[in-house]
Formats: sequence, structure tokens, C-alpha cells
Amino acid sequence: MRRVWWRQAGLACAAAAMALPAAAAAPFGQPLPGLDEAGRAAFAEGRALFQRPWSDGPGPGGGLGPLYNRLSCVACHPDNGRGRAPAGADERMQSMLVRLSRPGRGEHGGPRPHPAYGEQLNEDGVAGVRGEGRAALRWLPVVHRLADGTSVELRRPLLQFRELGYGPLRGVLSSARVGSPVYGLGLLEAVPEAALHALAATPQPDGVRGRLNEVWDPVSRRMAVGRFGWKANTATLQAQVVQAALGDLGLTSDALPAPNCTARQTACRDKARAGPGVDLSASEVVRIGAYLQQLAAPAPRGDGDTTIERGRRRFEDAGCAVCHRQLLPQPEGRAPIAAYTDLLLHDLGRGLADGRPDYRAGPRDWRTPPLWGIGLTPQVNEHDEYLHDGRARGLFEAVLWHDGEARAARRRFERLPPAQRAELLAFVASR
Repeated sequence: MRRVWWRQAGLACAAAAMALPAAAAAPFGQPLPGLDEAGRAAFAEGRALFQRPWSDGPGPGGGLGPLYNRLSCVACHPDNGRGRAPAGADERMQSMLVRLSRPGRGEHGGPRPHPAYGEQLNEDGVAGVRGEGRAALRWLPVVHRLADGTSVELRRPLLQFRELGYGPLRGVLSSARVGSPVYGLGLLEAVPEAALHALAATPQPDGVRGRLNEVWDPVSRRMAVGRFGWKANTATLQAQVVQAALGDLGLTSDALPAPNCTARQTACRDKARAGPGVDLSASEVVRIGAYLQQLAAPAPRGDGDTTIERGRRRFEDAGCAVCHRQLLPQPEGRAPIAAYTDLLLHDLGRGLADGRPDYRAGPRDWRTPPLWGIGLTPQVNEHDEYLHDGRARGLFEAVLWHDGEARAARRRFERLPPAQRAELLAFVASR
């Protein structure tokens, strides 16, 4: 048996097969074309709020906590791009967090919060409030054998909790997740809901059966189709803003006015009661949401290159485009978008399961992530890690973790000669 240990980008993320042209400054931070002067001003205002470091104090920028993970939105979405996992157990999470719940369903059919720690581990607290603890990742090797007998060393995370401030985490369901890219979200939000229902109802080859999540929207106060998040557990960008503000920064809003303190966290509750009103004004919520709606996805690179075009055919022939479908429709009068996603949930197998349901998404279910801009991750975010917990060191490893509904497509990929696998990965990296 041949034995090869692939590291980092596997096939070098196929970078040797294509030369990416020089990208514009901040390729993940450009507004959609055609904004008028007022639109550009609103975009700049929202960007300032997205990048603002919050503090525990009065006045603008105050209201952080009492419990929180980071000081700003951009900390988990660096340069509007992809967060990364710690390299080992001694490194703190910087652009990653851990969702928590207990077995069973909570309010509106969502996750059931842990009684002492809620739905997310908040590692830090403001003065006088103890943080909830530390989450540490250890990486364990996993050997995967390709169709030709070659062995590939993958890795999977082992999550450990340390320095817990509010008692043991018994019976907890947990899911470690890196911050996902935020560009192009307004275009995904504009995909007509009827089109998503039609996609979910359309029979697909290889036993693929995409499903929609249905989640509680705290802004409209109704159940709605989920589009955003690793498990499509958020319905709209306004909901994303208020949920992340509360969960990650401890900022309350009109939609979510209760602080992120559980009944057992008395110092947190006392501190929250001392604060005036909500922390994030309705105007600030609108401005951050407008910024996310107007962030453009970077244009594809390499179209017309023969390697890229061969890779496109390999991508389609392998069956990758069944879920990572090229085009999604927009409202009437607007051109379709090339996001390479169907925005649906798919069972990706036991290897990627986190053991934690999220509304209609089971432990093995994940939303198809868009591929646009993915090849610029090493340039913008200075790493090449993918999937919900950053376990994949390069696109090659990311493909090898696909199982469940994606097993047939993965096996076709594995059976390709190495040069053809490189062409497929070069195409993905060019989107």
C-alpha cells in the first residue's frame, strides 16, 4: 500500500496549477456596484459599527457584556472572511466559539439551553463578572484511505472545557464553529423563498435530498426559512445581527432585550440590571444589517484558463455541483448569482456530526456553504482551513471529509488521477 501524508493544502490547494491575479485591496470588503452617495455613506457607517471595539462603559461603544466572547464583530470575521481554529489546546479561540445545548427542544423548537451556561460558552466577563470558562481543542489524527490505496492523514478536534465558572457541564451537547465569511450575504438573502422550496422538492442524483431549516426570527417574531449560519439556523441578516450581538458581545437590542445571563449567574444579572436600556439601538442594528447586505462577493478568477475549464468539468462530472450549484436566482429583473450553494441542509455523515440538533437540522446536517471567494482565504485571512470547525487543512482535506449524501461525489473525486483532482481543486479555488 502506498502511504502519503498530505499536509496543509493537500495538492497545495492547486495553487501551482493556476496563478491568481492580483486582487483589489480588501477583496472581501467591497460594496456592491452602483451604490449612490447615500448608499456609500450608509455602507461606511455600518462598516464602522462592524469593526467597532465595544467596551463596558457609558456612551457610544458601551454596553459590552456582562458576558462576551470578543470585543467586535470583525474579530470573529477577520476582514469579513473566515475565522480559524486554534493550533492546539494551549491556544485560545480567537475567531471561533462553542455552541451549547442539552438534549430536547427549547422555545420555538430550537436548541434547549444549558441551565447554567445558556446556548454559547462566553469565555470572558466584564469587571466583577466571571467568564464562563475556556474551550480548548486538541487535534487527533484520522487516517483516510483513498480509492487507490493511498492513506491521507486528516485531523478531527477533541473539545475540552477548562476553568468552568458556573459548575460542571454535564450532559451538554457542544459544537465548535469558526466565524464564516460575511460577504455576499445580501445576495443570498434576496434569493426568492419559492426558489428554495423548489430546490428542496427537486429530486437529485446520488440520493441527495436537500432540506430547508425553519427557525425562529426574533426580529419579525415568526418562524421563517433559515439561510445563514453553518446549520442555516438564522433567517435574515437583521436576525443575524441581533443574535450575534447578544451571543458574542452581550449587546442587547429591541428584538432581544434580555441579557445573556442565566439564572445561576447572579453577578452577571446584577451587572445587567444596572445598565440603562438596550445596548444596540434600532438604528445601529439597521446600519450593520445594511452593511452586510451591501457587501459584494469577489469576482471569480481564471475564467477562460484551460486548467480552470477542465476543473469545472471535473467538478460537474463528480457531482459536486448537485449541492454546490452554480447559480441561484434573484428577484425578477436581476441576474442570477454564482454562489455555488443551494442554501439547503444535507446529511454529511457521521464524521462531521457534532451531536447537536438546531431546529430541523440534525447533528449530521450542514448547510451547503457558498464557494465564491474561497480561494482568496489564504491571501486575506492568512490560513487555509475550512469546514465548520476548521479541521480541513486545505480544500483537498475538505473534500475528503464529505460523506453521507456527498459520499458518491467524494468517491468519484478520489478515483480521479492526481492531476485531474488538482484541476478540480484549482477550479474551486478560482471561484
